[in-house]
Amino acid sequence: MNTELQAVDPFELTETQKMIRDTVRDFARETLAPRAQELDRKGDFPMQNFRDMAAMGLTGIPVPEAYGGAGADTLSFILAMEEIAKACGSTALTLAAHTSLGTMPIVQFGSEEQKRKYVPPNASGEVIGSYGLTEPQAGSDSGATRTAATRVSGGWRVQGTKMFMTNASVAGLFVITAVTNKDAPKHERISAFILERSFPGISIAKKEDKLGCRASDTCIVNFDDVFVPESNLLGQEGHGFSYFMQILDGGRIGIGAMALGLAEGGFERCVEYSKTRSAFGRPIGAHQAIAFKIADMAVQIQAARHLLYHAARLKDAGRPYKREASMAKLYASEMAMRVLREAIQVLGGYGYMTEYHIERMYRDAKLCEIGEGTSEIQRIVISRDLLGKL
Repeated sequence: MNTELQAVDPFELTETQKMIRDTVRDFARETLAPRAQELDRKGDFPMQNFRDMAAMGLTGIPVPEAYGGAGADTLSFILAMEEIAKACGSTALTLAAHTSLGTMPIVQFGSEEQKRKYVPPNASGEVIGSYGLTEPQAGSDSGATRTAATRVSGGWRVQGTKMFMTNASVAGLFVITAVTNKDAPKHERISAFILERSFPGISIAKKEDKLGCRASDTCIVNFDDVFVPESNLLGQEGHGFSYFMQILDGGRIGIGAMALGLAEGGFERCVEYSKTRSAFGRPIGAHQAIAFKIADMAVQIQAARHLLYHAARLKDAGRPYKREASMAKLYASEMAMRVLREAIQVLGGYGYMTEYHIERMYRDAKLCEIGEGTSEIQRIVISRDLLGKL
């Protein structure tokens, strides 16, 4: 019996999308899954996983071919993220941050010169990308950024601190926000910049120890009087906040796919266990208390998949997708926590143990309710889109 909740007709995947999904699925099962538990235990950055993904072309899936990427669509990237997350949440988060946050801002808003210089090394995986938005006093309120960029001869001097920068200690390229005009309206004060790791004044202040996604690299980064050439201003001055809000819309679909994959990974293990574990003379799946849990999990996973694929297709079609991305991310992330909590309950004591991997997936999934905008922020985005600012 097939326990993988892959629909056929409703999604009508192209042959290319199916090929990407199936190829990544095999790779994730054979290569990533056997490494996941040890990476989580040690908290080591999954460098070999990243290199293996780069060798397969996965580090540049949605990047145009002209800049060294695969030129695939958003849905293809989502399918890959889903399969990777089934095996290893840390690796999925590493890829999401590198692609959606560390590379796509340059693809979408960079000059032709910037794209030619910086995108191909990121797309090939030669360079790892990182993204700096959050600060000690600027989390959900990203407009409260205090990192400042002061204009000097030939460029800018950047001073400040960023928190929760994924991939930061191994990254060769940073895309960050900084205030360039403190007297401008709040959302016009901020600009975006591309920083190379070799620029003097960049230092890793702390690598965080986390609940989940423990192998993913999350750091506090200091920028101490970093000179940034004028040519490394990303897009137009004062447009940084707008750029990053657009980037987060797309990134939310990726984090939703990560949540979906984690939920599926736990679900598949839960179903298998329910068919082989016996209690009171029958497999536990034959008992209604367990069978109904399985049914509810399946419904929620499939609902999340529809929301995510729909949002990805809207983005690929060039249609508005902000609300749908927030809906998909909100539902998928909260769904993953519910499904994995129930999966642990089905396994009982075994679910609490590391041997069955579900407790790791449960810890990893919590990040999805926080990163790329908390669940509360998603509800603000959705409600404002429906009601306007009352």
